[in-house]
Amino acid sequence: MKSKLRAVQPVLMVRDVPASIRFFASLGFEAVFKDSPTDPKYAGVARDGVELHLQWHDASEWSYPNDRPTYRFPVDHVDRLFDEFRGVPNLHHTDVRDTEWGTREFHVHDLDKNGLQFYQDL
Repeated sequence: MKSKLRAVQPVLMVRDVPASIRFFASLGFEAVFKDSPTDPKYAGVARDGVELHLQWHDASEWSYPNDRPTYRFPVDHVDRLFDEFRGVPNLHHTDVRDTEWGTREFHVHDLDKNGLQFYQDL
């Protein structure tokens, strides 16, 4: 019998774990664990059964030019989620749009320029 994959928990590189926890809280995520209550270097946040891990990396790792990873989140109602996020101060996002590949989506960047794409199939 084969083992079954149940989920994926991406680990996002961040420069400031507490600031990233606050950022994701503004998107409706809750902190589920921290490796330290006062100065966490690794933490998890979750929303609607989706868990992301946040891992501290030194700022020097951002000194060379490269693209940050992008993570795609399938959602039930992308326009409702967009309306919810629109109220988040200083959140950098695209508009919601229909794509040529059959999705309706919008994109957000976190504090460390990790890409977050929220979409639904058309």
